[in-house]
Amino acid sequence: MKIEAPNALRFIFQDEIYLLDEDKSSYNTISIPEPAPEIKTPEPVFNYMGGNKKNFLVLVSYAWHEFIADDHLTALESVLGRKGYNREDVAILNIAKNSAEFELISAHFNPKILMILGKDAMPAGLGQPSFNTVEDRGEFKLLHTYSFDEMMSNNENKKAFWEQVKGL
Repeated sequence: MKIEAPNALRFIFQDEIYLLDEDKSSYNTISIPEPAPEIKTPEPVFNYMGGNKKNFLVLVSYAWHEFIADDHLTALESVLGRKGYNREDVAILNIAKNSAEFELISAHFNPKILMILGKDAMPAGLGQPSFNTVEDRGEFKLLHTYSFDEMMSNNENKKAFWEQVKGL
């Protein structure tokens, strides 16, 4: 008779059982299951432009570009230059190519200033900020404003945008 669970022998046989020395080691081992490995969710990897040296995060949405359209980048760098920032000071994240909850984005970039260019660039989980008004959210300042598509052809939108950028 082959027994797969040696601990069950005491229920089958009422008499004492004596094992040979060479068999004792195989019956005295208790198999303890190994703990399941801890499952960790991998941190998202963001593909962004800039160095983020001053924790200035710019969120854009361009489905057909990796980061931002060239003429829009030129306009953005011009605006940032007037405020004393350059490309290495900011991070430009294209939400169309890097969709993630705002909590993950915020944890990765740790923004002190957050500029959202257009309604399509709004990350999930942020809520609905006021439009074209600088908000102080405690950890960071937030400006949700026009996209460059809306500003390039409309001088009134450009002026309204610049008035708010001055407050950042």
